[in-house]
Amino acid sequence: MRAITIPEAGGPDALVWAEVPDPEPGPGEVVVDVRAAGVNRADLLQRQGHYPPPPGASEYPGMECSGVIGAVGPEVSGWSVGQEVCALLAGGGYAERVAVPAGQLLPVPAGVDLVDAAALPEVACTVWSNVVGVGRLSSGERLLVHGGGSGIGTFAIQFGAALGATVLATARAAKHPRLRELGATVTIDYRKQDFVEEVRQATNGHGADVILDIMGASYLGRNVAALATGGRLVVIGMQGGRKAELDLSALLAKRACVAATALRSRPLAEKAEIVRGVRDEVWPLVEAGAVRPVVDRRLAMADAAQAHRLVESNDHVGKVLLTVG
Repeated sequence: MRAITIPEAGGPDALVWAEVPDPEPGPGEVVVDVRAAGVNRADLLQRQGHYPPPPGASEYPGMECSGVIGAVGPEVSGWSVGQEVCALLAGGGYAERVAVPAGQLLPVPAGVDLVDAAALPEVACTVWSNVVGVGRLSSGERLLVHGGGSGIGTFAIQFGAALGATVLATARAAKHPRLRELGATVTIDYRKQDFVEEVRQATNGHGADVILDIMGASYLGRNVAALATGGRLVVIGMQGGRKAELDLSALLAKRACVAATALRSRPLAEKAEIVRGVRDEVWPLVEAGAVRPVVDRRLAMADAAQAHRLVESNDHVGKVLLTVG
């Protein structure tokens, strides 16, 4: 088969479409013939040499895919050759085939195109596990989503609105009309507006009950300032750095909490539990049309370098997909 390899860490041109050995399904695994893979910022970090795959995972980038089951390994039940699926991966999605633990498979939701389904697994699992599992968002609360135009952001906006929350989102001004279409009540231009003040005004001083943050250090103090009393800040990215000072008195005064999570490095059992939760609680919303994959564009797998440049530019809205065939 062919896969995107990274012979040496570097820029987008470090990605090489090359012949590699076919994967074989181990116990509890299936092999998926890939139709599409989603591009995530973690893939860019891996290409740069900053985010290696966990032990035992494929060395090729790609944390989600869609396709058709081509082979089933021992100790697998409930899945069969020929089924259309999408999958959460620890790596290996940028390829013609990938071995996947059966617990990380999801059926393609009714009404979703097989290729577009590749835009769902990583964002759905990340958003559901953090917004509901960690953030405990409930109907009537206020959700602030940073990076609203990203794959995570566009999904979180829809999901929060579907749960009955008021959604606020930060993004470049050019993306605001699309984010409002997806369900954001308030859109904030992070380059020209102070999101803390905008959140206060939009919520009549209440603040955000849950903040889903991709920035990390550079936003930490302002995120705490934007929280409501009893608010929950969930950090899932470090695009703004790793280290910052936390004013514990501000956190104590609000009886608030800060959590940070990662999905890729979790044990298989935890990932399988998250996937089950997504299938039970998120897939019905997708099939009802309340939440849909947002795809900026599709590119051929061999054009992975172009896809990485696009994601690095931050000019896209939603997911960039790489397709096979």
